[in-house]
Amino acid sequence: MTSSSEAGIYVLGFGGHARSVADIALAAGIKNLIFVDGNVQPGEGFAGFPAITTLPMRLIPGWSVFPALGDNLSRKAAYNQQIASIATLISPSATVGVRAQVGEGALVGHHAHVGPAALIGRGVIVNTGAVVEHDCQVGDFSHISVNSTVAGRVRIGSNVFVGAGATVIDKVSICNDVMIGAGATVVGDIISPGTYVGTPARPLKSEASLSRSRPKD
Repeated sequence: MTSSSEAGIYVLGFGGHARSVADIALAAGIKNLIFVDGNVQPGEGFAGFPAITTLPMRLIPGWSVFPALGDNLSRKAAYNQQIASIATLISPSATVGVRAQVGEGALVGHHAHVGPAALIGRGVIVNTGAVVEHDCQVGDFSHISVNSTVAGRVRIGSNVFVGAGATVIDKVSICNDVMIGAGATVVGDIISPGTYVGTPARPLKSEASLSRSRPKD
């Protein structure tokens, strides 16, 4: 877990999710941030912290990096490119149960809950107000979105997006590379990659109609 003992964090990204990451880092006691994004303009910054286009070859001593991209595959790519220390961020208002494990580069947002004995993989986002209950497993670079609920003993693969306000009932398994639409309810195992919407969640016939809802930053 990142704490105020960190000298600072290079936040890799400058979109909306990067701002949420910065907010959590500041709440956790981090005093120094630098945003890194190839698209920033000269003089840009956020909350008084600068933004630069390229990560320096030599980092400031004691600093770490944090991939702050909402899109799962972009976040994975940023993670895999790093040779520096990668931070893990857990909001002070979040709760993490006994024997739960939160992987490197993961984010547990404000008022989120990770239940006892849950396993959260590398680069996972458990976003604001989301619940991942007891004995769950969430695979690397997945995103449990705002106010979604994952009940106990669920198995979620890698590169899965659980949309805002969605519910996954207990003991369900979801394979890799799945997108669950906002507000959907998953009541049975999902064994094929794709997009699933509705209550109960069913495969979406045309994924193009949901392309705009995928997180991009």
